[in-house]
Amino acid sequence: MMKDRDPVLSVITIVFNNVKDIERTMLSVFEQSYPHLQYIIVDGGSADGTVDVIRKYESRLTEFICESDKGIYDAMNKGLALATGDYVLFMNSGDEIYDRSTVENVFSTAYGADIYYGETEMYDESGKNLGKRRHAAPNQLTWRSFRYGMSVSHQAIYVRRLLAEPYDLKYQLSSDIDWILKSLRKAGKIVNVNTYVAKYQVGGISKKKHLQSLKERFGILTKYYGLLPNIFSHVIISFKLAGYYLKYRKTND
Repeated sequence: MMKDRDPVLSVITIVFNNVKDIERTMLSVFEQSYPHLQYIIVDGGSADGTVDVIRKYESRLTEFICESDKGIYDAMNKGLALATGDYVLFMNSGDEIYDRSTVENVFSTAYGADIYYGETEMYDESGKNLGKRRHAAPNQLTWRSFRYGMSVSHQAIYVRRLLAEPYDLKYQLSSDIDWILKSLRKAGKIVNVNTYVAKYQVGGISKKKHLQSLKERFGILTKYYGLLPNIFSHVIISFKLAGYYLKYRKTND
């Protein structure tokens, strides 16, 4: 918490045709014990009943937009433009804030950080718990921490709003990495809350267009770390991936 007052958190949810999961995500926000929240939902023009679910709770929303957009990061920029809180958190449809005391615990960890971050638990589309992410959150997060992969998920990082620039729309699938790295480079005090803060549902669009996503990520990491260091890092990543899948295969044989 800040010394003069408790900070306001702007939670932003992006959704398009996800009637199955949107209510679960919304309830994870509404049920927070922390009172200083504003909740913004940006729907891309859903036609599957998603809007009907959202409108059941519209009186509890700070802002609700339902209109076509130019993709997920254009929608995120719309939400970011409406946010007026001290911090922003993106919790997209299908994902959840970890439990009802999560936000309260995050802000109780330290005063006035520029960024708070924590760990993420993975779930499949049936709701099965898949455990911790393969890239564990580092003890100390800096903009150099992403050299070997996205070490903190988008749903598990609270960014001071004044540091948060709009998403770069030239990236269709990996602009969140660029956005986090920009924020980290400008941040002073970065606090690890040392607990789970988010539940992430696997199988998003970046998984469906995996090659394009990898190309974008490579270009973003080259921009921040340089071409040769990035190539070296990807060699290390390849060896780590091979070891991870061999270990996973043995444990499931």
